Amino acid sequence: MRNLKTRLLGFLLLSSGITFAQYTEEINSNRPGKSFGAYSIGKTVIQAETGLYFTKEKHDLLDYDAKNYGVDLAVRYGALLEQLEFIGEIQYQSSKYETAFGSESKSGFRQLNVGAKYLIYDPWKNYKEKVNVYSWKANKKFKWKKLLPAVGVYAGANFNVGDRPFTFPTDPTFSPKVAAILQNHFGEKTVLTTNLIADKFITDYPSYGYILTLSRAVGEKWSIYIENQGYKSDWYADSVIRGGGAFLLKKNMQVDVSVNTNFKDTPSLMGVAAGFSWRFDKNYKPIEIKSGKEVKGDTKGKQMEEKKKRTDEIQ
Repeated sequence: MRNLKTRLLGFLLLSSGITFAQYTEEINSNRPGKSFGAYSIGKTVIQAETGLYFTKEKHDLLDYDAKNYGVDLAVRYGALLEQLEFIGEIQYQSSKYETAFGSESKSGFRQLNVGAKYLIYDPWKNYKEKVNVYSWKANKKFKWKKLLPAVGVYAGANFNVGDRPFTFPTDPTFSPKVAAILQNHFGEKTVLTTNLIADKFITDYPSYGYILTLSRAVGEKWSIYIENQGYKSDWYADSVIRGGGAFLLKKNMQVDVSVNTNFKDTPSLMGVAAGFSWRFDKNYKPIEIKSGKEVKGDTKGKQMEEKKKRTDEIQ
């Protein structure tokens, strides 16, 4: 989640004129929220984010109750460019419906997406905060630049396979999905992430929505979040609120729990979820981005070698 990114990116980006790319020292998972962050996980990094969920539905108009059990998995891979990552998402669900006339069960893929995310604007790239040695007030005054968000874009595709029990009958096998991603950092502990989404917009039932996620780091290991997601189409519309927290097990491992509900009774929703995120970063090489150029490898080590070489030449 945006918990650890809050503290780490806040420190790194505000204290230096060099932006250390997208990679953070500790795992930065999108879980347990549903929004995408603007920053990628880093070139050559592989990350898996998975979880189990349970949702209970009650539809007052159609007079049914339903219980939904599911598992979701997101695999993220940074490749080609430091600002670019590829994302694959799978969600499989089993549901049981109870009505006055009996019961019915169905299972299948609720979501199967493949796409890519790219950071197009980082407000802290190549930024160096100037210190006024003559004025404490000037150094502490509010800086409007802090309101500028990082901006990313996502483009992907939905794929329908199998019996497709959780979508509309004319939903095609392939449909597009795009999103604009904004990420604001308020201080070193709080992050606001905004996703604006257009989904299946060439089909009979296009869907348009948003996700607002506010997360905050609590201490060194914990983070909490609250989120609102709204979406609307002629097939289904809803507004959902979520909340929960995450705990850092190790540098590359995180666990999370969350609850969710909505604001209507056609149907009403109440759910819980628990998840796990893991990152493999053994192949990652530090990349500094300065003046639009990428510098790979251990730059500090190279500087020390060059200094030693010049000293040897003088001697």
